[in-house]
Amino acid sequence: MADLPDFRKMENDIREMLSKKYGMKLQMAGINPVPQADAVETDEGNAEAGKDAPAIRFDMKPMELKAYLDEYMVKQDDAKEVLATKICTHFNRIKALQAAGNKGRPDAVGNIKNNIIMIGPTGVGKTYLVKLIASKIGVPFVKGDATKFSETGYVGGDVEDLVRDLVHEAGGNIELAQYGIIYLDEVDKIAASDGRIGPDVSRAGVQRALLKPMEETDVDLRVAHDPVAQMEALMQFQRTGKRENKKINTRHILFIMSGAFSGLEEIVRKRLYSQGIGFGADVRSRDETRELLREVKSEDLVAFGFENEFIGRLPVITTFEALETEDLYRILRNPKNPIVQGKKRDFKAYGIDLQFEEAALRRLAENAARERTGARGLVSSMEKALLKFEHRLPSTEIRRLVVTPALVDDPVTELDRVLSGGGSGEEALSRRLAEEEQGRWRDLLSGKTREMEKSLGIPFGPGRIALLAERAVRDQSDPDAAAADLVALRAEVMKFAEQFSAKNNLTLSFSEEAVDAVVDRAWKQGIEVATQLSKALANYEYGLNLIKEKTGRDLFSLSREAMENPDGFLNGLIQETYKA
Repeated sequence: MADLPDFRKMENDIREMLSKKYGMKLQMAGINPVPQADAVETDEGNAEAGKDAPAIRFDMKPMELKAYLDEYMVKQDDAKEVLATKICTHFNRIKALQAAGNKGRPDAVGNIKNNIIMIGPTGVGKTYLVKLIASKIGVPFVKGDATKFSETGYVGGDVEDLVRDLVHEAGGNIELAQYGIIYLDEVDKIAASDGRIGPDVSRAGVQRALLKPMEETDVDLRVAHDPVAQMEALMQFQRTGKRENKKINTRHILFIMSGAFSGLEEIVRKRLYSQGIGFGADVRSRDETRELLREVKSEDLVAFGFENEFIGRLPVITTFEALETEDLYRILRNPKNPIVQGKKRDFKAYGIDLQFEEAALRRLAENAARERTGARGLVSSMEKALLKFEHRLPSTEIRRLVVTPALVDDPVTELDRVLSGGGSGEEALSRRLAEEEQGRWRDLLSGKTREMEKSLGIPFGPGRIALLAERAVRDQSDPDAAAADLVALRAEVMKFAEQFSAKNNLTLSFSEEAVDAVVDRAWKQGIEVATQLSKALANYEYGLNLIKEKTGRDLFSLSREAMENPDGFLNGLIQETYKA
């Protein structure tokens, strides 16, 4: 990092800049620090490989992360397995080093990052997959476009800006940022061609600029060409009399690259043909292309236009398959797919319940497949079918819409039919489709009951799973977020029971079914737990104390029945007491 100029010179420069832009009407107050000119404060904790970094609390196994990815993505099993394995290994290794007291010092044997390069056509889920992983493990994530960067940073962006962006994504937490993930898309566009003329020199320069960050280097968080950063540094200098030099080390930052790599299959074919392995004919089908790309080696990527040193820092290579019609249909049928769920939320924002017939989902997938843009085609197909409905229905009294194959094929005619009252008989169909959707959610959540109980620490029986499925369909909410909310509401119920017990010198508890009844009412009616229970159990303080005086009983467990009919349940307890 360049030395800061003399503060007097910087003050004069800033005055001149403000004067030119705003005239003499705006003046800057003088800066009068009393510093020790040679005092420099450095962030040693970050420069020395995370010496003061928080311990990694990562305990996922590769199969667990792969199972999580399977919930959201269809196909791409090889890619999901590779990424789940190498990313879990990366973070578990950091955790093991920290546990052993080794913070990843440069002399640590075997401290080599498993940076990853992903190869596959557009729209197959490369970016989506990396975002899912970053979200699941809770580390900051930054995506960049390789074509936007230059070697020097004077044209385009500086590759080290990606590292600085991690700190921003981490909310300024440098320690957290140093465990982040940087994802660089369209990396195939920085490959140089054989002639090495024109823009190829710059492309090779970007590759070289990425070498140190991909392995290990200290990146200054303040750069000389950033006036805001310089002013912040000046203010810090004024307050403390010291210049702060903050850095982030990239030793534990994982780099993931991706691109379509058009033409790479021909390079692989020529290599295999020269070795007498086969693939002598021209590549003609997607199946042939997929099989060839599975044989990709580092030497093929070098022949494609990458430098040896660059590819050497990307030891893990994985490929993605193109998506066919059946794959696109499976994406739409997945309860967690963002395309259908996102469109349902769009209509739900206007109070309209949107449901899809299975045949309509298949028709949407067929239309998307013809666009040859992978999963991106699904968004386009969906918009073409529903845009006019989204425009007109919010201004009507219509509150249900069922997407049928006829609607997908001819939206204009179907819109006229719905607006003229022709869709009035769809209420029963909409409810049936909603029940079927709840069934798919129940099946999905039932398959991960053990994982949910382990992570959230409460039981998830069939009734609770059904409650989450119902909310997912009714409110178009994410069941994982709903489960976390349920845990919080359950804690409020238990807190109420604890306070009631302490006040009355007895023990009151709620069954899990009773908790679910309280949560269900809180979700449907928006009534806070404490308010709901105070009202429902208003007579219980007197009633339970009466029973305690008569019988000495001081343990009471409230069932679902007590929540659905509080007074009736209490009267039953009192009657039993007097009968006895």
